Amino acid sequence: MASSSPSRAKAYLVTALKWGGSIFLVGLIGLVVAVAIAMSQLPDYHTLSRRSDLGQMVRVRAADGTLLVALGPSFGRWLPYAEIPGTMRSAMIAVEDRRFRNHIGVDPIGVARSFKVRLSTGQWRQGGSTITQQLARNIFLSNSRTFGRKLKEAVLALALERKFSKDQILELYLNRVYFGGGAYGIDAASRTFYGHGAEHLKLGEAAIIAGLVKAPSNYSPTADIEAARGRAGVVINSMVENGFLPASAASGVDPADIKVQPAAKQNSVRYFTDWALPQLDTLIDETSDPIDVWTTLDPGMQSAANRSINANAPGGAQGALVALDRDGAVRAMIGGRDYVSSIYNRATQAERQPGSSWKLFVYLSALESGMKPSDTIVDEPVTINGWTPRNSTRAYAGQVTLREAFARSINTVSAKIGDALGFGTIADMARRFGISGNISTYPSMVLGTSDVRLIDMTRAFAAVQSGGISVAPYAIRKVVTADGRLLYQHQSMEQRVLVAPWVAAGMTDLLQTAVLSGTGRAAQIGRPVAGKTGTTSSNKDGWFIGFSSGLTTGVWMGRDDARTIAGLQGGTAPARAFADFMKVAVAKRPVEQFQTQVPIPDWQLEPNEEVYGMNASDEPLLVDADGNPIGTAPADPLGYDPAQDPSRGAPAPADKAWLDEVLDRNPQNRPAPPPEPRQPPQSAPADPLQPRP
Repeated sequence: MASSSPSRAKAYLVTALKWGGSIFLVGLIGLVVAVAIAMSQLPDYHTLSRRSDLGQMVRVRAADGTLLVALGPSFGRWLPYAEIPGTMRSAMIAVEDRRFRNHIGVDPIGVARSFKVRLSTGQWRQGGSTITQQLARNIFLSNSRTFGRKLKEAVLALALERKFSKDQILELYLNRVYFGGGAYGIDAASRTFYGHGAEHLKLGEAAIIAGLVKAPSNYSPTADIEAARGRAGVVINSMVENGFLPASAASGVDPADIKVQPAAKQNSVRYFTDWALPQLDTLIDETSDPIDVWTTLDPGMQSAANRSINANAPGGAQGALVALDRDGAVRAMIGGRDYVSSIYNRATQAERQPGSSWKLFVYLSALESGMKPSDTIVDEPVTINGWTPRNSTRAYAGQVTLREAFARSINTVSAKIGDALGFGTIADMARRFGISGNISTYPSMVLGTSDVRLIDMTRAFAAVQSGGISVAPYAIRKVVTADGRLLYQHQSMEQRVLVAPWVAAGMTDLLQTAVLSGTGRAAQIGRPVAGKTGTTSSNKDGWFIGFSSGLTTGVWMGRDDARTIAGLQGGTAPARAFADFMKVAVAKRPVEQFQTQVPIPDWQLEPNEEVYGMNASDEPLLVDADGNPIGTAPADPLGYDPAQDPSRGAPAPADKAWLDEVLDRNPQNRPAPPPEPRQPPQSAPADPLQPRP
């Protein structure tokens, strides 16, 4: 009996070994087959080096090339193995996989250590993953810590080792691994943290980058420089212990001396980039390759704009600013006092009443109709269709010039002009200058009761500065790929004649007077400035929009809930913010005198048959665009004929077909205008600027 027990045990052992060997052999065969299949399905080296699977990187640059913001994954230049500094290669191997050159893709010692940790803690740790396994996980798998994922990772690592050389694997790894801050690859990390390419990495800098792989957020040098330096010390010690670095070289590196460039500020500039980047959808088709977007933003002006808004906006109020160059390039944009607190862009999204800044269109219409800045008008009480406007001073000045009425922002005069010309004429002028949305044609519209956007109002003033030529705001100058391929180049848009040069010159005269002696005196900057204030009822909104030396700037201040702000007027905080900004923005630009004396053409001074046509009795006749008579020219010096549509109260600009399209003047498409309350007909007043029935 005793002798049979060892024989039985031996038989069990032999059977177990046979089964174990068979299972091992089957498993080995299965593993070989799995690796072979994985090898056949692996992409080639060129495909793996493209990195387009990580998403598109977009770097947004200012006009001078300064990096404003990097969105999406950040890729630097792909560095071939030979160009990667030896210290960078050694640092990564020492801290992540010191047996990298000797294992077959999976390190048995590391695997055993990983299983030991799994049994003791109940969780998988990444310590057992080789560089090859990490590469397989980063490219093909998720970060879930399951047995199935670890098995797939091992198979892919073995396949990678069979298909590529060690140098190729290390090159792929160093160019694809994530280092935090949106940076993928050592070149992107080097440029993000140090401002130079990875080929110039020093030992201490390479140690910081190598230390990031374990926990990019914990050891990020831009988030916690001391933690990053401490981790760099661990990397350098590991390099010494594993024979990658002489102790003498390590002693010469002081982590405290490693300098890291500060992260790019992403506060106020994000208002601009959020507005500009969606425009890429209509400009380019590239959606995978990394791109650099070169914009029009001037960093110095942007900083000055941010300071001016935050220094001048009343407590509890928001502020916005837009600055356009003479060609429409947006040089600065502030959408609020703090982007982190509110991403709502009040420069491009908010629609608010413009107050008296709207009088730009009232006086443009008056000038185009034939009035001159020196013409006189009576400031007196007036009632139009039951509406009685009041001046902010609650007083009346009697006879004043058009220039004085504009400078002092006299409401009754604007009402008289609107009534004489027709409120549809004022609305058409606003649309002509780029104001979209619903524009009221009720009498009070002359005081700025229609909601508008700051960028649109600024664009309108910029067109006056350009001599009556349209200005289209734009933000993107060019788009190039990382390798320098040009995808888009801004081309100047076709310019439109909005008003004649002499009309724009007269308007500039009025705007300049408003700053020199009117409500906009706080906007003076020691050089010629033209502009206009705007204040809405109960001091809910304050505006100042003006131009100098080729730069047009609009400022708005108010509360998002449209509540009253004590003391807020266009001539106070907004005008002061304008001045603070413009003093910096135009400091290096030559002083430019305004052209306010452009000769009026002969046809305006002395009507003749080319414009009006003549009948047999030599009485002037108005003609339409096709030369057909439309009636006798009215005696009203403002050129208004009650028999005509109000939109015909002013001469058409040079490009009539375009204007008709913009204003939707096709009678077949034009909706019926809203009814306005009318008073019973009265005899026409002697003064053409008196309210008409």
